[in-house]
Amino acid sequence: MHADTRKYNAALAPADRAIAKLLAAAIETHLPEAENKVWHGHPVWFLDGNPIVGYSQLKDSVRLLFWSGQSFAAKGLAKEGSFKAAEARYVTVEDVRLRPLGQWLKEAREVQWDYKNIVKRKGRLVRLT
Repeated sequence: MHADTRKYNAALAPADRAIAKLLAAAIETHLPEAENKVWHGHPVWFLDGNPIVGYSQLKDSVRLLFWSGQSFAAKGLAKEGSFKAAEARYVTVEDVRLRPLGQWLKEAREVQWDYKNIVKRKGRLVRLT
C-alpha cells in the first residue's frame, strides 16, 4: 500500500479509519497487482493505469467506489454518477460484508470500462473486458 494511502487512513476518525483499513486490506488481497496512490485526494487502485476501485470519507460514511461497478453481475452496489460507477457506503466497520466485497473486487478485474482514455475519447467510454 502506498505511503500516501496510509497517511490518508491515519488522518481519519477512528470509526472511519477502521473501515478504510479493512477496505484497503481487502483490495490489496484481491488485487495485489493493482497500483495504489492517492488520486484527486482519495486512495484509488489502478490496473494498467485504469482506475478500478477507491474509497473516500464522506460526512456521514465511507464510500467505496467501483468505476465499472454498474456492469457487475454481483448485486449490492448503488449507481453513482452518469458513467458506469457504483458505490457502497459504510457507517461502521460491521457494515462491511466481506463476501460481497470479495465478489465485487473479483469482478473489478474482469469487468472494466476504459476511464484512462475517457478524455481522449471526448467522454465516451469503451468496455475493455
